[in-house]
Amino acid sequence: MAARLSLALLFVLAAVAGRAAAQDYDFFFLVLQWPGSYCDTKQSCCYPKSGKPAADFGIHGLWPNRNDGTYPQNCNPNDEFDPSKVRCDPILLLALVSSWSPCRCCSGSACLRLLGFRSRVTLTHWQVSDLMSSLRAKWPTLACPSSDGLTFWGHEWDKHGTCASDIFDEHSYFQAALSLRDQLGVLSALTSAGVNPDGGYYTLGQIKGAIQQGTGFLPFVECNRDESGNSQLYQLYFCINASGDSFIECPVSPGGRACGNRIEFPAF
Repeated sequence: MAARLSLALLFVLAAVAGRAAAQDYDFFFLVLQWPGSYCDTKQSCCYPKSGKPAADFGIHGLWPNRNDGTYPQNCNPNDEFDPSKVRCDPILLLALVSSWSPCRCCSGSACLRLLGFRSRVTLTHWQVSDLMSSLRAKWPTLACPSSDGLTFWGHEWDKHGTCASDIFDEHSYFQAALSLRDQLGVLSALTSAGVNPDGGYYTLGQIKGAIQQGTGFLPFVECNRDESGNSQLYQLYFCINASGDSFIECPVSPGGRACGNRIEFPAF
């Protein structure tokens, strides 16, 4: 048992050391995307393999940024996305531990103690349980060809998440974005103010005012163009403090595409 605990300590220290990095950002952009506007373009879209997402704002990313408008990216090429940290695979776990543990669950401290932190792979799987269903529902990809989302999430972690590894590992990075998105209730804020995703047109002031009134925060609004060239509500940028847990007023605007005088809010 002593040897097993010593090995566990080594793995924990190695994991912490691997994540520790000097902070090179001042805040985060939480970027939310309206799926109807992604699909209502000349390039169209493809639904995920899990099916058509709900008609709600999904996450595009949680991006570290600096106050001068620049941002770090791809900060640790050796820390590539590991799907096991957002997906629990009980079959693999069972194969790893069947020779010395009767454990049959996919989470829980009791089973973790039984495993004795035998390896980092085992520990990785025990740290997570249910993020996959939340990611599919709230962080879908609509890019073609249709996919399970892992490539998209991997890109977001590799490009952006690795630059915040001083406070996040993969699990906590995705969990933080999901939690922040849920706190806002953007679609409810818009519809409560009469701004509905029904193909109607609104001013930028109507959209921003509805969101600010309903959420308490003023986002940067990015538009794209539909097949006819009309400006449509595409993405919303909210700012998060450097700890990744609270909304703040944005210190700088992103370089997103500006909107026209009339903004369509397409159905999905």
